[in-house]
Amino acid sequence: MVFVRGWVWNFVIYQMGRGKTEMRRIENATSRQVTFSKRRNGLLKKAFELSVLCDAEVALIVFSPRGKLYEFASSSMQETINRYMAHSKNINIEKRMPEQNAQQLKLEVAAMAKKIELLEGYKRKLLGESLGSCSMFELHEIESQLEKSLRNIRGKKHHMLAEQIAELKEKEKTLTEENLVLRHKAEFSLESNENRETVENDENGEEDIEVETELFIGRPGSRRQCNINA
Repeated sequence: MVFVRGWVWNFVIYQMGRGKTEMRRIENATSRQVTFSKRRNGLLKKAFELSVLCDAEVALIVFSPRGKLYEFASSSMQETINRYMAHSKNINIEKRMPEQNAQQLKLEVAAMAKKIELLEGYKRKLLGESLGSCSMFELHEIESQLEKSLRNIRGKKHHMLAEQIAELKEKEKTLTEENLVLRHKAEFSLESNENRETVENDENGEEDIEVETELFIGRPGSRRQCNINA
């Protein structure tokens, strides 16, 4: 869309083959009006040709030096203006976004730095440093915070000790059961060995027993008994 005012700007354009041509306001009113009418008609014609040949959406608005309106629109002038306004708004938003983001980041960085500074100061006070500027109320708050932290630390310590004691008791129970099983195995093995030795001794004792037999020599009735130890 092209907006043209009736007044003419002083500027310089370059024309191919003609060199430098100076453009400036026409001082003669009659010549200025004739030139405006010719150039206006040519501009409207070019806008129409551009819309037809290139299937472009064109809207042209021209105000004469006396404020008279001349316009051309390939479709609807109002719809084209609305489209232009929306496009311009989006471009402005896109241009402002990086600036707004950068400004927001600067604010966030500054706030974060301030927060870190406050935390560092509070940390030093908890460590017993930089207490000269503290009021009685602040000292009382720091003392309460330290006592609360100490209670939390002791509670955590007792909890960990209780867990360790329970774990050790469980290990002791497991070891006791294992020792009992090993003791039973050892007693059973010892008893088996004793029984085996007893059986072996009994077998050896039976082999050493002396067997006595009687031997009769001679006729029946006059036999002489002889003891023979086998």
